[in-house]
Amino acid sequence: MSGEADVLWFLPTHGDGRYLGASEGAREVTLSYLRQIAQGADELGYYGVLLPTGRSCEDSWVVASALVPLTKRLRFLVAVRPGLQEPAMAARMAATLDRLSEGRLLINVVTGGDPVELRGDGVFLAHDERYAVTDEFLHIWRGLLRGDTVTYEGRHLRVEEGRVIFPPRQDPYPPLYFGGSSPAGIEVAAEHCDVYLTWGEPPAGVAEKIATARAAAEKRGKTFSYGIRLHVIVRETEAAAWEAAESLISRLDDATIARAQATLQRQDSVGQSRMMALHGGRRDKLVVSPNLWAGVGLVRGGAGTALVGSADQVADRMKEYIDLGIDRFILSGYPHLEEAYRFAELVFPRLPLRSTTGVAPSHARNDGPFGEVMANDIVPSRRVAAH
Repeated sequence: MSGEADVLWFLPTHGDGRYLGASEGAREVTLSYLRQIAQGADELGYYGVLLPTGRSCEDSWVVASALVPLTKRLRFLVAVRPGLQEPAMAARMAATLDRLSEGRLLINVVTGGDPVELRGDGVFLAHDERYAVTDEFLHIWRGLLRGDTVTYEGRHLRVEEGRVIFPPRQDPYPPLYFGGSSPAGIEVAAEHCDVYLTWGEPPAGVAEKIATARAAAEKRGKTFSYGIRLHVIVRETEAAAWEAAESLISRLDDATIARAQATLQRQDSVGQSRMMALHGGRRDKLVVSPNLWAGVGLVRGGAGTALVGSADQVADRMKEYIDLGIDRFILSGYPHLEEAYRFAELVFPRLPLRSTTGVAPSHARNDGPFGEVMANDIVPSRRVAAH
């Protein structure tokens, strides 16, 4: 029997729409729209939401702060950026948001992979040096949030008798999520983090990464939880799902794909290189594993693959990842509002979910009816989740 998993959704703070790389059907990023997605995810029972970071996104901390009071149980996976933030300030921000949200903060440690963007943000360090900064940052950040008085001197960062007076709600601090495919990244993850993340590679590639990360953690006497970042295109039938996938990239021309691939090529991220190698920028190489489609990665950096298929097929592929050790999925789909509902309605009942996913808040339960009452008398039967 497979293990159990949590499922998170995604807040598209860099924009949303029905077609990749097109203004047709595009949606403006507004607080109203993000609120709809967050509240939908909250009511549907998603464990939390990921907020992306980078110059193409609205600031993840500000957005999370705006949405915390508008949601009830939803957790917010928010980025810290070593090299852009001082660890003491980031620690106080985390403690405050964790308290005000009553323990609903998760931390995504992002080192960054685009040298052009990083130089625009004032970061001029090479790949492995950025991970050295991340290591020093997390030594300080973790100590402060544990309640220590921290004095630390490294190659890049230095503090003297640093303190966080008001502690976070979670003990000792909000869980640290981290995605890094390079040897330097995996070592930092093993030293500091709780959840090791991978983008959606075929199962064999994910198994390889998990084995490498597990070995690094075991050297330190630690264990990881493992998460995977994927898009999803699920429909009532497999044919309808593949039609939706083709529609998503139907407005992309070869010139747009070439420009996007050229921009992505400049990154020094090992994970990004692995994503791009799956398809090579070619439309005829997009199915990279059963029901795993790389079309999103033609123009999107980071997570570039989607599970495509019927509800049973998508659930089966997710169970394969669970069997490898994955215990949380961070998912998205275009447009994100409708797809959050579609995925929860079609796939949640087919997954072995933890009690923290797929259930309505206990203080806001409604035992029925679910669905429209037919002829003013007949109540639809309720769905039962898989075990």
